[in-house]
Amino acid sequence: MTYELYYWPEIQGRGEYVRLALEEAGADYVDVARGPRGSAAMMKMMDAGKGTPPFAPPFLKAGKLLIGQTANILFYLGARHGLAPKTEAGQLWVHQLQLTITDFVVEIHDTHHPLGPSLYYEDQKPPAKKRTAEFWDERVPKYLGYFEQLLDDNGGAYVTGRRLTYVDLSLFQIVDGLRYAFPKRMKLFEKTISGLVGLHGRVAARPNIEAYLASERRIPFNEQGIFRRYKELDA
Repeated sequence: MTYELYYWPEIQGRGEYVRLALEEAGADYVDVARGPRGSAAMMKMMDAGKGTPPFAPPFLKAGKLLIGQTANILFYLGARHGLAPKTEAGQLWVHQLQLTITDFVVEIHDTHHPLGPSLYYEDQKPPAKKRTAEFWDERVPKYLGYFEQLLDDNGGAYVTGRRLTYVDLSLFQIVDGLRYAFPKRMKLFEKTISGLVGLHGRVAARPNIEAYLASERRIPFNEQGIFRRYKELDA
């Protein structure tokens, strides 16, 4: 089966977590909106008005299924491609962890758009600076400290132990994105999360991921996505 992934063609965004899982699995997929008239096809599916239309990208077409929301898509892919534990309890556990990552992604976005995405960054610079300070003082240690502790408690190469799951791929993306958006702050903070730094390196070295990162399929970080670099916020 060839999967059809629908997401904005110019950014990594939330679709990147799905791309990483598909790439690691070696799955056959098409990044639809990056092809001719792909964006129009994506919008048409959201405006279908019947069936089970998704609220927003990313969404995945798998045969007759149409699955929306990043964590939900990963829950589906994980069980089918060896990226999640085999037991129901294990699958629910990694799903829970992915939902926690989803919460963190929202907070990352809000560092540069704390008043909402409808306003330009230039219209909310003071609140963004205040939000970013609180983000690095309180939220980053809370979230990444939690995952660092899980790695330490499990004593394995990955969050759940010896086997990689889609959560590890998502944590790779978190570390990679924070390095791009906040290079100065992240360089200092990485001293406290050696486990996650090591996890990032192990994921990057996996053959399928290494090939993906070196390919044109990997959209570069830019100032339109979740991870945005503003010098005044990285002071």
